[in-house]
Amino acid sequence: MINLADDGYCFVCGPENPAGLRLGFSFDGEKITARFVPRREHQGYVNIVHGGIISTLLDEAMVKLAIAMGMPAVTARLNIRLRRPLKVGEEITVTAEITQDTRKVLTAYATAVTRDKTLVADATAKMLKAGG
Repeated sequence: MINLADDGYCFVCGPENPAGLRLGFSFDGEKITARFVPRREHQGYVNIVHGGIISTLLDEAMVKLAIAMGMPAVTARLNIRLRRPLKVGEEITVTAEITQDTRKVLTAYATAVTRDKTLVADATAKMLKAGG
């Protein structure tokens, strides 16, 4: 059994982590969303957000959704498609939904889109339920 204790230091959502992103997620009963405006310290190349930051946001949204739905889980497989560069200062909305729920595994899908609904990246994940 996996112990998924939270001490507030999660890099993405932890309010206690001074180096973290401190994202706030909203759960509507089915999907979870968060807005993110990248800063210069999130860039890879000049004015382009590092793909690892975008990947981290998508992964976190899917895991946070599982937790919000009462099914704590850890990512076992993550597939990401970066579709276009994200610029520093360009706001995105990250959204996740569960697409399949079995006894031990959840499958999820997440997107990152700009204000004008341009798809920046999307991802699928297989997550192992913490109790399973």
